[in-house]
Amino acid sequence: MKTTLSKRQYTILGSLLFGLFFGAGNLIFPIHLGQLAAGNWVPATIGFLMTAILLPLLSILAISLTRSNSAYDLARPAGKGFALFFLIMIHATLGILVASPRTATTTFAIGVQPFLPKAWDQMGLLIFSFLFFGISLLLSWNQSKITDYVGKLLNPILLALLAFIFFMAFIIKGDIRQISLFPTGTGAGSNLINGFLQGYNTMDALAGLGFGVTIITALKFFGMNDTGARSKAVAKVGAISMGLEAIIYIFLIALGASSLSYLKLSADGGSAFSGIMAHYTGMAGIAILGAVTFLACITSCIGMMAALSEDWGHRFPKLGYHFFLTFSSIGAFIIANFGLDQIITYSTPLLSFIYPLAMSLIFLGLLHPFMGKNPFIYKTTIILTFIPAFLDAIHTLPPFFANMGLFKAINAWAGNFIPLFNQGLDFFPFMLIGILGSWAITKFFNLQPTASLEKK
Repeated sequence: MKTTLSKRQYTILGSLLFGLFFGAGNLIFPIHLGQLAAGNWVPATIGFLMTAILLPLLSILAISLTRSNSAYDLARPAGKGFALFFLIMIHATLGILVASPRTATTTFAIGVQPFLPKAWDQMGLLIFSFLFFGISLLLSWNQSKITDYVGKLLNPILLALLAFIFFMAFIIKGDIRQISLFPTGTGAGSNLINGFLQGYNTMDALAGLGFGVTIITALKFFGMNDTGARSKAVAKVGAISMGLEAIIYIFLIALGASSLSYLKLSADGGSAFSGIMAHYTGMAGIAILGAVTFLACITSCIGMMAALSEDWGHRFPKLGYHFFLTFSSIGAFIIANFGLDQIITYSTPLLSFIYPLAMSLIFLGLLHPFMGKNPFIYKTTIILTFIPAFLDAIHTLPPFFANMGLFKAINAWAGNFIPLFNQGLDFFPFMLIGILGSWAITKFFNLQPTASLEKK
């Protein structure tokens, strides 16, 4: 039984996890953030790294510290029913309803749609998304080959193209000289907050919980079956992946900030990146951007599909991995053809509901060395966190529903009486009260976790 990996294997797995995390949003959010921040790009970068790097790393560490094989194991102390509900919600959000369809629509919008007549938009998306999810399905079919396809082949090509872009921008053109390393003006604080919120919206904290099972499976294929050694390896792989991603985020934000010397402020990161590439390499740059976007999106899609299928297939073995892989591919294909704007509009309430629950489980997992897997602490915290999760979902409803009398009244009441509600951080005091209050009660009444849960 293997208890450690070689440096090469760690590098391959770090590349795999990076490829799974780094999708279209991770590519274009930093570019747009850099343009918005301009001379205050350093505070914006710090805020972005806090939520786009630290939170996903914490989610991976929560999986590692609790020696969990998946999000189900992490949520299990809160009850089997909730654990199954959370597992289904996490993967449905990532693999069918939001993130996977977004990978196809974003790739289409950046790499294909600009070259099509306007009348062909819907048919073009239909054909492209069919091919996109077909490729993802084929590359995900053999679980043992995912590490090779993503970690050894696709992601190295993506990294090489990104390195070429940065080389052109900062070495050949020298545009890094156009920006300052020190904040300018009075907007440093606001840019730090904006960076924090932009990173929060990448969904990578959720992805960290979802991708845990993919890394665990990859480690098993490498022969690492000891639970303790595997949990340490997961933490190391997460650190490698997030470290690489942090470096690329810094370069992308700097690239966006420096682009203001030759571009006007763009409406979004996709159009900004197109202008940047056209500036450096003309039409060839647009092709390179299309390739970068496709590689970033297809690797993320493969990861989300595989993670969903592995987790759901394990929970429902009569259906199995390949059934859920096919099911999620068809579902994501259908959702993608509603268009990117519709996906974003109707996914926001779902994300607003599930994020507080995920954050609570991440913090409970990180506190495992001190609190263990105590069902009372987990259940109390989750029950309290359901309150802000429900209110946040109402707050982010599409206008048609948000303007209904009941929802409008609830939203107004929450805005007046719930702390941090308008900032989107109202889950934090509820979570804090749940964790600390229930922990104090367990100490006072000597409520210990059951042995079966503590061993898991």
